[in-house]
Amino acid sequence: MVELKDDQPSGLGWLPDGKLLIVSMSQRRLLSWDGSELSDYADLSRLASWHCNDMVVDSVGNAYVGNFGFDLHNGKSPKSAEIVRVDPDGHCSLVAEDVFFPNGMVITPDNKTLIVAETFGRCLSAFDIDKNGDLSGKQTWAELPERAVPDGICLDAAGGIWSASPTTNECIRQIKGGEMTHQIKTDQGAFACMIGDGKLYVLTSSSSIPSECLQNKDARVEVYDAPFDRAGLP
Repeated sequence: MVELKDDQPSGLGWLPDGKLLIVSMSQRRLLSWDGSELSDYADLSRLASWHCNDMVVDSVGNAYVGNFGFDLHNGKSPKSAEIVRVDPDGHCSLVAEDVFFPNGMVITPDNKTLIVAETFGRCLSAFDIDKNGDLSGKQTWAELPERAVPDGICLDAAGGIWSASPTTNECIRQIKGGEMTHQIKTDQGAFACMIGDGKLYVLTSSSSIPSECLQNKDARVEVYDAPFDRAGLP
C-alpha cells in the first residue's frame, strides 16, 4: 500500500471505473484510490518541470495534469510549464508546452475542448482535443480583469466559466471573449470553485504557502447560490 507522506495532494479526478486519481505534488506522481487502498498510478517526473498541480480526467480516463513550471514558493524566476496526459494504462505524454502556470482545467460537454487557467498568464486558454486525446489549436478563451488571476475554475451549463482569483479575493464568471457577468467577493483568497446542487462552492484561504497554511488553519469552504447548473468535466 502506498502512503502519501511528506507531500501534498492536489488535483482530483474520477476514472470511469470509479477509482479516484490524486495528484501527489512534489513527487510528481498520480495515485489511485479504490475506496480501500492507495496505489501508484503514474510517474510524471520525467515530463513535469516542477510540482504537479491541478488535473481533469476525461470520459474515457485520460488525465490532463498541469504543473508549476518553477519553484514558486522559494522565489525562483517564473517560467512556462507543460500539460501532461496520462492514459488509462498509465502511459504519460507531453501534450502542451509554454503554458504559464497551468492550473484549473475543464472539458466541455462535447469532449472536444479543454480549457485551462493560466494563472501567471492571467487568462483562460482553450485547446482542441482530437480523437487520440492530443491537444492543439491553442487560443485565448478569456483574459482576466485587471489584477485578477485564475486558479481553480469550473464550467456552467450556460457556457460561462467561474474562476477563483486569490489575488483579488473573489470568484468571477466570464463568458467566451472575457465579459464578466457575475462577481462574488470573499474576505480572503479564493483558490478553487465547483458547482453542485445549485450552489457554487468556493475554497478560500489567507495564503497558499504551505508553512503559512499549516500555521493559520483558516481555510474554509464558502457556499453561494449558482445562477446555472454545472456542465462538462470535472
